[in-house]
Amino acid sequence: MKIQTVILAAGMGSRLGRSLPKPLTELSDGRSIMQQQHDNIRAAFGSAARITTVVGYRAETIVEAFPQADYVHNDRYDQTNTSKSLLRALQATGKSGVLWMNGDVVFDPRVLGRAISLIEREQSFVTVNTSKVSDEEVKYTLSADGAIAELSKTVRGGVGEAVGINYISAADKKAFIRQLTRVDDQDYFERGLELAIAEDGIRVEAMDISDLYAVEVDFAEDLERANLFV
Repeated sequence: MKIQTVILAAGMGSRLGRSLPKPLTELSDGRSIMQQQHDNIRAAFGSAARITTVVGYRAETIVEAFPQADYVHNDRYDQTNTSKSLLRALQATGKSGVLWMNGDVVFDPRVLGRAISLIEREQSFVTVNTSKVSDEEVKYTLSADGAIAELSKTVRGGVGEAVGINYISAADKKAFIRQLTRVDDQDYFERGLELAIAEDGIRVEAMDISDLYAVEVDFAEDLERANLFV
C-alpha cells in the first residue's frame, strides 16, 4: 500500500533527560523508538510507504540513523510546538493524505493494520484510548454522530485520550493546513484539527485502540512501561 507517513521528531524531549533526540531512545529489544515506528510502518504498508521525518534538535543524529527517510527541518524547533512542525511536513507532502505520528510513541504493530480500512476510504481519524483519561494528556469529546468534537489537553468531560497517531485525508488537508498556519507557535497540532472541525466542517473519526498498547514516552516511567510490551 503506497502511503505518505510523517514522524514528528523535532523537539528536545528534555523531560526524559537524554542528550539524544527522544526518538533515538533505545528500547529493551535493542531498537530505538523510531526504529520500532519504521518497522511498524513497513509491516503495515510495505516498502512503498514514504516516511518523512520532521527534525530540529540534533537533527544530524536522526538523519545519520535513518538515511533512507525524507526530511523536513524545523529550524525553530526551540520556539514552536508540534503544530508548526506538522505544518511544514504537510506543506512538503503534496496533495495526498498523510498518516502522522509523534516521534516518541511506542505502539502495537496492529494499530496501523487497524487503520488501513479508514485510510483506503480516505477518512480522517485520530487514534484514541478510552481506558483512561489523564489530566495532562490530550483528551477528546464526541459529537452526536460519533465524530471527534473537541480535542485538547483542556477538554472537560473527555471520553478518552488521543494516542498521537492520526490521519488527514486528501480532501481535508487544505483546511487543516490553513488552520495550522493560524494557530499559535506554541499550540499542539490538535488545535488545528479542532478548528478545522469547528470552522471547516471536516469529519474526524475516533479509531479506538484501547485493546492494544501505545505509550507516549515523556518520562523514565513511561519508558519502563513501554519496555513491558516490546
